[in-house]
Amino acid sequence: MGPRTSAPAPGDTVRVTEHAVTVAAPPDTVHRLVADVSGWPDLFGPTVHVDVLADAPPEGGEQRLHLWATAHGAVRNWTSVRTLDPVARTVAFRQLVPAPPVASMGGTWRVEPLDDGLSRVVLLHDFRAVADDPEAERLITAAVDRNSAAELDALKRAAEQGAHREELRFSFHDTHTVRAEADEVYAFLERADRWPERLPHVARLDLREEAASDPASDGARTAATVQQMEMATLAPDGSEHITESVRLCFPGRRTIVYKQLRTPPALACHTGRWTVEPAADGTVAVTSAHTVVLDPEGVRALLGTDASPADARARVREALGANSTTTLRHAGRFAERRGQS
Repeated sequence: MGPRTSAPAPGDTVRVTEHAVTVAAPPDTVHRLVADVSGWPDLFGPTVHVDVLADAPPEGGEQRLHLWATAHGAVRNWTSVRTLDPVARTVAFRQLVPAPPVASMGGTWRVEPLDDGLSRVVLLHDFRAVADDPEAERLITAAVDRNSAAELDALKRAAEQGAHREELRFSFHDTHTVRAEADEVYAFLERADRWPERLPHVARLDLREEAASDPASDGARTAATVQQMEMATLAPDGSEHITESVRLCFPGRRTIVYKQLRTPPALACHTGRWTVEPAADGTVAVTSAHTVVLDPEGVRALLGTDASPADARARVREALGANSTTTLRHAGRFAERRGQS
């Protein structure tokens, strides 16, 4: 799976790269993974979150997305248009508002059938650097090569897991209802830097944040604060577990989405969402939702060689649910006290 890069002709500032991999899975299975962006944060390491701004019909067509991903230690976001063709098994993409130093970026995913039920996945990119800067072009090329190889490897691994992937990936949520101001509840969840003094299971938390928005999206509802944090949580036995996460806080819709970049043992991936939804009766529903992909080797190391995916799901559900429920209860009490003061 090596990259092929075409050198630009004299005066040509657009660079084109091609990466490919052979996958031991049917082409329709592989194409579905590429087409379904809702699963990308669980599939591709750099992808933090994807908002579908306008979806394509089932038979294919144009789709508009707002994507958030990590790159060079930072969180970048951009709006893309994709054209899905399930018959040809292609997905063409083009960034509408690229994040500097990228001036333009586009390409195509193409899934080709091979003999014996195998597939060949080709990932093409074409891009240009801001002001045609050579150093920026070098950085973009390196990032495209690195990310393409990683994405194709992750796609291959997920497609070849087949039905077993459904055993490893699962979602759940917990909801707590309080009578308080929705903005006060949201403020508790957003101000994670205060959690060590407010939550009994958080021993330490280091937080860095910056504002970010995409001018091509729908304004205030997609304006976000990007938080990168390292958190030490206490287990019931007193041991500490360190996680690193990226959080996107959307105050306009009282929603926080996150992805753990450094996960606890037994987890290959963990993404989540906090939502605060006021009701007509004056109550507020606060929900913590999780999607987890188990790491089979980590499960065996933590729970023993005889542990089943069902055993691991139950263990993870209990641990993550306990921390979420504790946070939900404290957020509710905090908001209720603020309302009474």
